[in-house]
Amino acid sequence: MKPQASPKITPPGAGREPELLALARSGDREAFATLYNEHHAEVSRYIRGRIVDAYLAEDLVQETFLRALRRISTFTWQGREFVAWLVTIARNLIVDHFKALRTRLERPVGDLVDTDALVDSAEDTGLRKLAAVEAADTVHGALLALTPDQHAAIQLRYLNELSISATARAMCRTEGSVKQLTYRGLTAMRHLAVAA
Repeated sequence: MKPQASPKITPPGAGREPELLALARSGDREAFATLYNEHHAEVSRYIRGRIVDAYLAEDLVQETFLRALRRISTFTWQGREFVAWLVTIARNLIVDHFKALRTRLERPVGDLVDTDALVDSAEDTGLRKLAAVEAADTVHGALLALTPDQHAAIQLRYLNELSISATARAMCRTEGSVKQLTYRGLTAMRHLAVAA
């Protein structure tokens, strides 16, 4: 019985990809378009596995390829495939997105309202109370549309003003789980507000 030959392993850079990269680096847009078509599904799958919002995920996919196009001249073979470089760009975009999201969500109320500019007339006080009642009704309605865990996380974290660790203890969950529930709940509430 003859021993079977092992399948040939194609090293990174073998095939047509190095030629396409060389053309793309020289400014050939069709070569880059071919690379885009070959790797779009993998980059999209990577991002969609980490971003719940489909529209945001597609925006990040497009931004990944836009950055790759702008920086294609800096790409060099380092023992990794071209798609690994694209995934690194995507990962950095996701990290930047979550950092920016954190700073947008965790803003002290004092930074949002200029209390010196408020006039304490009876009409202004009445309008503020009416707006507060309407806002409370809107928040209450949006909370009812969430899953019970998301509702509890947002209730404890933002309405009861507990810290992440205190919320995690109250819910018997990890801090990471509370952060994820809060993020998903706020995202769902944001979508409900836009749809209304």
